[in-house]
Amino acid sequence: MYLTGNSKDMKKGLWILLLLFVFNAQAQDNQGYRRPPEEIAKLVEAPLTPAVIFSPDKSVMVLLDRSDYPSIEELSRPELRIAGLRINPENFGPSRGNYFIGLKTRNMKDGKESTISGLPSPLQVSNFSFSPDSKKAAFLQTYTDHIELWVVDFSNNTARALSKRKINATLSNPVQWMSNSSQLIFLAAATEGKNLPVKTRVPEGPVVEENLGKKAPSRTYQDLLKNPYDEAQFDYYCTSQLVLASLDGSEKTLGTPAVFNSVNSSPDGTLILTRNVHRPYSYLVPAFLFPQSVAVINSDGNVVKKVAEIPLGDNIPVGFNATIKGPRNHNWRNDQPATLYWVEAQDEGDPKVKAEVRDKVFAWTAPFSGQPAELAALPLRYGGISWGNEKTAWIYESWWSDRKTRTCQFDPSNPAKKKILSDRSYEDTYTDPGDVFMTPNAWGRMVMAISTDNAVYLTGEGASPEGDRPFLDKMDLGTGKVTRLWRSEAPNYEYVVTITDTKKGSFITSRESQNDPANYFSRTLSSKVLTQLTHFPHPYPQIKDVKKQVLKYKRPDGVDLTADLYLPPGYKKEDGPLPAFFWAYPEEFKSKNNAGQVKGSPYTFTRISWGSPIYWVMRGYAVLDNVSIPIVGEGDKEPNDTYVDQLVASAKAAIDYAASLGVVDPNRIGVGGHSYGAFMTANLLAHSGLFKAGIARSGAYNRTLTPFGFQSEERTYWQAPEIYYQMSPFSYADKIKTPILLIHGEADNNSGTFPIQTERFYNAIKGHGGTARYVLLPYESHGYRAKESIMHMLWEMDNMLETYVKGNGTMKGKIESR
Repeated sequence: MYLTGNSKDMKKGLWILLLLFVFNAQAQDNQGYRRPPEEIAKLVEAPLTPAVIFSPDKSVMVLLDRSDYPSIEELSRPELRIAGLRINPENFGPSRGNYFIGLKTRNMKDGKESTISGLPSPLQVSNFSFSPDSKKAAFLQTYTDHIELWVVDFSNNTARALSKRKINATLSNPVQWMSNSSQLIFLAAATEGKNLPVKTRVPEGPVVEENLGKKAPSRTYQDLLKNPYDEAQFDYYCTSQLVLASLDGSEKTLGTPAVFNSVNSSPDGTLILTRNVHRPYSYLVPAFLFPQSVAVINSDGNVVKKVAEIPLGDNIPVGFNATIKGPRNHNWRNDQPATLYWVEAQDEGDPKVKAEVRDKVFAWTAPFSGQPAELAALPLRYGGISWGNEKTAWIYESWWSDRKTRTCQFDPSNPAKKKILSDRSYEDTYTDPGDVFMTPNAWGRMVMAISTDNAVYLTGEGASPEGDRPFLDKMDLGTGKVTRLWRSEAPNYEYVVTITDTKKGSFITSRESQNDPANYFSRTLSSKVLTQLTHFPHPYPQIKDVKKQVLKYKRPDGVDLTADLYLPPGYKKEDGPLPAFFWAYPEEFKSKNNAGQVKGSPYTFTRISWGSPIYWVMRGYAVLDNVSIPIVGEGDKEPNDTYVDQLVASAKAAIDYAASLGVVDPNRIGVGGHSYGAFMTANLLAHSGLFKAGIARSGAYNRTLTPFGFQSEERTYWQAPEIYYQMSPFSYADKIKTPILLIHGEADNNSGTFPIQTERFYNAIKGHGGTARYVLLPYESHGYRAKESIMHMLWEMDNMLETYVKGNGTMKGKIESR
């Protein structure tokens, strides 16, 4: 703009420039990464507790130091997003891996701790696994330009690289021990003689997709293939060479390079089950639904048997029990040398088709000369098998619509011998019998630990009206009688990690309390004496005096509800009610009784993750975490038929009860949630006046953008358009006048929560004069990883709460910055 004329014109022009400047500053306030108040920042920067792994024979305990949050510079490095994968094109690995940066061992007999010599530096460990004989371990070491296979020898506590080949970890677990403990199979990058595809500026033609009358619904996937160049990149980066490596350094390539979706050696180590992805690829579904060839090869790489051809899975019916037609889930029986088993749908994979038998399980023993044998015919959808021995196995099945889950015991050598062990609703956690304890056999495969008196051991969370009380049970396989051996006792939360000796009754537990972090202990059933194995310190002593209480109350319709209440250190009721931060994630149920069951334990240690609301207890807030928001639909009714009414009623019940205790000010409450919790937050602001501010992270707000179902909703948009409309806060953007902070990762690849959801929702609120702030975090996915991103997210959240819940409504940042 040029200014001419008299001083009035010049002043007028200057005012226009100033107003334009202010407007632009208000609309786009790119202020750089911010650090939250120190009370919050110091909790984020607290030391991380090591991960603990026990060897198969329980003679060695390995402690792995966790890496801190990566920097935004690390997150910004090259990333290839194709076929539902996120690949680091520089090293043929995942672009967003988690690593361990320290490794030491402890002898379980004498307690002596040892360091490992020869480890690479800087250490970045993933895929750590023990050899079947427990004498060695393998891991992957990640560098910027390649990934290596390393081996640790516990006899002398040394580490060395096993191969010079570059590992390919783009598509599957790339390394597995053979049963002899002296060999491993791994996937190596197969780029020799190949060049990276070059993208031409001029396309060869349009991208065309066509459907010729068949139903092919699919959920909203991200990072899909888009064109022939993407297909070429997928082939280049995901093609691997299968290699058999010995600990003496010798190697043998097996077969020809392929896009391996998985490789798995038989328990006896004589054969390898391979599953290869092949063309034609799809632009509608991710790689795990591409066509696949299933085959068995021998140790020379020769094909012994072509097992199955699995077609492209782009036409799977709608429904949570829907699956592909034909054979699926091929695997080896863990209790036999070389016997394959798999599942085949008998209802065309469509849960809406009426069928007496939904799935059949088949087995086929090498050399695969006869016909496969039928092991089981299931009236519900197959859910897995726990193998015991030639006479005992447990098979699991479930059905979504009525939430049924069933466990049966059968004799693999005589499948007609079958009996039901458990038949219940999986929503009913109080009746959960637990999981059967598994132990490695001579081949290093996990099987049921069957005692000499024909019994197995069960471990579980032990949900009860008192909260979770983990247990250890013994069940007689003949009579089904269950005997309680041990149960966690107040004021601790303790669960079984592993059983070390079934004859002696010795086992290892993880034990914690409200004020003591989880540590590992050794126990025996015959004694109450505990031997402490680890001594991890309190990671954040500043919250040691935070008070935690599990609240129990009712919704007006009689549903029992719970919430975890945290109060600041030193707070006394006579100090008066506090501003509060309410955090939740709704769940769907088919039964009011099951919806009202107590979740969690009052005795767990307060561990603070990057996305936790508990930070704000150190800022003077009462924090209501894990607030029950059950959405119930009994009988023929679906939970979401009355989603909004139940949502608001649950929130109001929590606020009313907390306020009745005199510790929460009902007029100063902020609400927040992540993903489906963000969806909840937006709906609460649209349909109630309960809150002073809302914080919604990585949510979906317009359900018409997820038309083939979402969360626990099976119906499509065309089957229930009114439900999709009523549940979408986008439909009520004009009603949202309560301030809302919207945060989203720019690279969110979670199904349904693409960034456009937040972008459009923000624009809708803004267009109707609402108070909103939209923060887009560069390079972040559905969960946030970079330290700068997490610190800034917490700064934004604190600013929102301090301004609109605790303060007078004047924010430190501009209200519409992105």
